[in-house]
Amino acid sequence: MNPIANIQRTSGILAHLTSLPSPYGIGDMGPSGYSFLQFLHDCGQSCWQFLPVGPTNPIFDNSPYMSTSAFAGSPLLISPDLLYQNGLISQQTRDDHPDFSPFTTEFAKVIPYKKKVLHEAYRNFSPGREKDYASFLARTPWLEDYALYMTLKEKFSQSCWNRWPDQLAAHVPSALASIKDQEPEIFNYYRYEQYEYFRQWEMLHQKARNLNIRLFGDIPIYVGYDSVDAWANQEIFELDPASRLPARVAGVPPDYFSETGQRWGNPIYLWNTKNRAVQKRLLTWWTQRFSSVFFMCDMARIDHFRGFESYWSIPADEKTAVNGRWVKGPGKPFFANIFSALGKLDIVAEDLGEISPAVIKLKESLGLPGMKILQFAFDNKSDNAFLPCNFTSPNCVVYTGTHDNDTTVGWYLSDKLSTAAREQIKNFANRDSSDVRGIHQDIIYLALSSTARLAIIPLQDILGFGGDCRMNTPGTKEGNWAWRCAPQFFTAEIAAWLRQKTALFGRLPKIGPEKS
Repeated sequence: MNPIANIQRTSGILAHLTSLPSPYGIGDMGPSGYSFLQFLHDCGQSCWQFLPVGPTNPIFDNSPYMSTSAFAGSPLLISPDLLYQNGLISQQTRDDHPDFSPFTTEFAKVIPYKKKVLHEAYRNFSPGREKDYASFLARTPWLEDYALYMTLKEKFSQSCWNRWPDQLAAHVPSALASIKDQEPEIFNYYRYEQYEYFRQWEMLHQKARNLNIRLFGDIPIYVGYDSVDAWANQEIFELDPASRLPARVAGVPPDYFSETGQRWGNPIYLWNTKNRAVQKRLLTWWTQRFSSVFFMCDMARIDHFRGFESYWSIPADEKTAVNGRWVKGPGKPFFANIFSALGKLDIVAEDLGEISPAVIKLKESLGLPGMKILQFAFDNKSDNAFLPCNFTSPNCVVYTGTHDNDTTVGWYLSDKLSTAAREQIKNFANRDSSDVRGIHQDIIYLALSSTARLAIIPLQDILGFGGDCRMNTPGTKEGNWAWRCAPQFFTAEIAAWLRQKTALFGRLPKIGPEKS
């Protein structure tokens, strides 16, 4: 069984790091993250769930699900305060930043500011004085490819790797060695950037441990095409040999979110290859990926879990996902190999969308908890599987909504919800159907009172925010991932209310005494 099935009832908050308050336009791993950990503790929560934390790309609206690396951390999350405390930047550099909005992450302003800060930190960094720098390089096998990839992106004006000179695009070792000789400062800068990221992450993780809060990460099933992962591991993806472009791409068929499905555009893994060497390389890459995530986090959600049973494969020249087809995935043997190498991992399966009996069978055979989304529960059908009264096992994670949903207030007030559905919601919460106030607290009440072992509430729902605070609208390419919470909304009253309800339903942490 998955470890989540053996722990006591708990709850947590979903909030991406970028959404946290800070003076620097974006949440980070320093005082910004520490303050949020304290807020979680004050609320009686045991878990902090966030989105993928890899480097993002403005071309893809800075989506955390289209990262340039499955292993590296986003330099935008590095704390200027911690750099200043370590003597790596001046106070003037730290404080010389634009006027940032407290309500959105203005990536166009944040990116140049963080680059300026990090380049000064690198100039002041002395590898010889950092005892663990050499060991970090030695224990981070993906770092050389990442630093080379980022160096080449700079050298070739951020062009996609398939447009680089042929030997570099083909990842020929001798050609790459010459790049390190030609551009040592750029190469070493990107190695330092990741050293700093993981140094700060470990400090954040330790503070979470001290407060008995588990870090709950996210593993996107796919990687971006213009990523170090696709460039350095071309043989494990379904690419055209001549152009090195994807022959088929990932997505999902038409569903709740989109009538034409979602054409994500990610390259597809060669799960069904007969080439033993490629099979081994693919499994090794995934094993390293799981190992990296669980080095950083205590548990993780596998985004689009159903793709391991069957995945939607779309011809690359199709503009929508409609004309894709289901192809068999790696299934249970894949997870057996991962668990054999790494031990049993605390994984949550994202099992939403078009789910077949075979996907359910795979999830249950692995003992993985799935997800129950309360915004999907109210269709006036008494047998809806997302209704708390229909949860068949406590081995699940209940959400009011996810980063892909509208906020609960926005959803309740939208024209997508019928009057009958609104009445059903109020009936389940035993509230007057004419009273719109407090709907977010009604839904939180239902989540916390359910039999699910773990309840996760998006920060926007805890604060009762409307649809203008939505994190992502699937199927849209712009205007996402930028929501940020201003510090004044983290009130003692909110914390006391959530702690009281968490205690009411037996979800306060019981892991052990708080450490100093």
